[in-house]
Amino acid sequence: PGWDTHGLPIELKVLQSMKSSERKDMTPIQLRKKAAAFAKETVEKQSASFQRYGVWADWDSPYLTLQPEYEAAQIDVFGKMVLKGHIYRGFKPVNWSPSSRTALAEAELEYPEGHISQSIYVGFDVVETAPCLAAYSGDLRIAIWTTTPWTIPANLAVAVNERLEYSVVESPAGHGKLLVAKELVGNLAAKLGLEEGQELTVLDTFTGAEVAAGTTYQHPLFERKSPVVIGGEYITTESGTGLVHTAPGHGQEDYQTGLKYGLPLLSPVDDGGRFTEEAGAQFEGKNVLGDGNTAVIEALQECGALLKQDPYNHKYPYDWRTKKPTIFRATDQWFASVDNFREEAMAAIDTVKWTPEFGKNRISAMTSSRSDWCISRQRTWGVPIPVFYHKETGEALMTEQSINRVRDLVREHGSDCWFEMEVADLLPESMRGEADSWEKGKDTMDVWFDSGSSWSGVVSERGLSLPADLYLEGSDQHRGWFQSSLLTSVASEGVAPYKHVLTHGFVLDEKGMKMSKSIGNTVDPLQVIEGGNNKKKDPAYGADVLRLWVSSVDYTTDVCVGPNIIKQVFESYRRLRNTARYLIGNLFDFDPTVHTVEYDELPDLDKYILGKYTELVAEVSDAFANYQFFRASQALLRFATADLSSFYLDIAKDRLYISAADDARRRSCQTVLHVILEGMAKMMAPILPHMAEDIWLNLPYDVPCKSVFQDGWARADYPPHQAEAWAKILLLRDDVNKAMELARAQKTIGASLDSRVRIHTEDAELVALLRSLMGDSELKAAPEKSNSVDDLRFVLIASQVELAESAEAAFEGCDGTTVAAADGLSGCSVGVSKAAGAKCERCWMYCSSVDSVEALPGICPRCAEVVARK
Repeated sequence: PGWDTHGLPIELKVLQSMKSSERKDMTPIQLRKKAAAFAKETVEKQSASFQRYGVWADWDSPYLTLQPEYEAAQIDVFGKMVLKGHIYRGFKPVNWSPSSRTALAEAELEYPEGHISQSIYVGFDVVETAPCLAAYSGDLRIAIWTTTPWTIPANLAVAVNERLEYSVVESPAGHGKLLVAKELVGNLAAKLGLEEGQELTVLDTFTGAEVAAGTTYQHPLFERKSPVVIGGEYITTESGTGLVHTAPGHGQEDYQTGLKYGLPLLSPVDDGGRFTEEAGAQFEGKNVLGDGNTAVIEALQECGALLKQDPYNHKYPYDWRTKKPTIFRATDQWFASVDNFREEAMAAIDTVKWTPEFGKNRISAMTSSRSDWCISRQRTWGVPIPVFYHKETGEALMTEQSINRVRDLVREHGSDCWFEMEVADLLPESMRGEADSWEKGKDTMDVWFDSGSSWSGVVSERGLSLPADLYLEGSDQHRGWFQSSLLTSVASEGVAPYKHVLTHGFVLDEKGMKMSKSIGNTVDPLQVIEGGNNKKKDPAYGADVLRLWVSSVDYTTDVCVGPNIIKQVFESYRRLRNTARYLIGNLFDFDPTVHTVEYDELPDLDKYILGKYTELVAEVSDAFANYQFFRASQALLRFATADLSSFYLDIAKDRLYISAADDARRRSCQTVLHVILEGMAKMMAPILPHMAEDIWLNLPYDVPCKSVFQDGWARADYPPHQAEAWAKILLLRDDVNKAMELARAQKTIGASLDSRVRIHTEDAELVALLRSLMGDSELKAAPEKSNSVDDLRFVLIASQVELAESAEAAFEGCDGTTVAAADGLSGCSVGVSKAAGAKCERCWMYCSSVDSVEALPGICPRCAEVVARK
């Protein structure tokens, strides 16, 4: 087992537990010590929970990403990527969290519903016109639309799509002449709120390429002229005006367009999300997500540039930890150049098995469109990026020798050494004389780089084989752990870190709603296991019931859970447990080494059920091999209820309870029970470990292993036996049971053994089969016509069974207690009436020979023989 123990959530938890005065005076190393202690304490608590759930793992030797050997392996991976040219430092826009004061990866963002931005339409005055626009010189404005008004101070261009058409329109409401995409003229008119009957008049239309040929405009808030440029396919006519306000310091596409045209990177926002001096005195110090945004809108209103303010409901990125909005902001960061190894990563995806298969499409799409990975974080609790900066030039030092020196020190002392040691001690020996010229970097690595290095920090470090057999996580990890692991492994080793990736959905409440503490619809696993304060309302189900629920659902999609679902699962659990108890109870005097009956000597019924058991082992084994746990649990439950409880064990009661202890019919049944009980315990073990171990410890005979987990997997190679014939008998049994229920409803019979069953069928093959299963007409101490197992009397649990020559004969004496051939499943006509003769007080079967043994009145000859042997 392992835990990711670095990162912002832990750092914030530690800081939130302290007084402001303590936080103010805290040094980085003090914070790291507290964060490590908190992480280890949390690991202990979570480990105890996992163990209570019955999770099997090496709990005494977990891996933690804060362990020195893991951190060293992570730095080694980083170093390999540096030496291969995949790591670089750049000033470019990244997702930035003002509330956390750090850069964020895409996987650290969430997009909650209900976010409303104050979008604005703004008119930029054209200063110089392209030749096509010359007729409108001095009287034209460029209409732009943005959902982030606070980025207007950083505007350095307006981008158009060279293939779109743009129209010069005139507004009758005082907006003047505006340039807007032809397809969005109507949209802009609606937004401007023109009076009924008014519309924007189209004066001319040109292509984007023509418009961008020399047009410039005046920034509405600053003395700055900027160009109209050609952007990319991100410029569409789905919304806005088709002319995109471009601030290279605050957007990925804006940045790419800025690179194309050599635009500067203006980002007048600080770490806390407040305007800097570059934004101008009127905005400096204001929060771009609050009063700064409002101030920009007001300034545009005052100068006459604001065309319309419009609340806009859309998805907006939030910091997944603080639950507060983020911004795009240009900062100096370290990046992994995904472009360098994207093709290799895409090829590696094809070498991996993905379960479910659509997982491959998800990670392929995300990897193919992935921008460079920002791997630096401005936090204290994490693995440091092992870089030194020259104090005068700012030059970064990351050589093979310097990285390996830090890696080796971290392996020996842990990553705290970066914060505790002097630069001279951290530099390679050959550079210690230059220590005064260098300073340590302050950034730590993205925690996704931490977890993405687990193939090295765990698998390689512990001498396991690479690639790993399986990576397992939620479906959101295609953009998280699965992807970060793929990228680090391909970048440094050239191969995928895993052979197989399995993803699961998320847990919802019984109504399919997302769980939320505020709504009160969460399910606490520990409460399911141990119960709540009110045990009647919230009973203690134990860990196995929770595990059975997990195994019973199709995890490839989101799954539902709640009190009613758990209650239903508990009923399934009880059926399995009661079946196991029945098997154990009926093996109390069975010694496998003495009493086992050889397969060739078993009755057909026993051979048939062992054939079904072999099918069960194959199905469960295949289900586990393919991680289809719901198939395994369903197969076990189906076998226990349909094949055993409702059929085989129901029939077996006469053999087990009525026969003499050493009768062949009883020992053969016990042989089957012994095989099935041990096999089912082994197959249950991965899902229901406590029940399986309980069964094993209560086996009433000696076993070579103390634990079910020590005796290997279930094995069975019994061939299918008369499967087609017994399938027909089972259908007949269903019809007979249906007729018996009718007879029971009419008070003709009480128990099944009170009945006489007559059967007729026109199917010659079925007639022959039924005749082969007909026993003696009377119960005898030494049966002559059957082996007292493969006998319709016992299979149908009726005192007397007769084959009738016609349907009428089958129904004779049966008033409303019949099932016609057309109404049943077997194609037989079935009639049930009261059995003839007297009821044996011991076996409850009816026959005319009860009381025939003078010394043992009230019982049949068969039972008399058994009693006499005692």
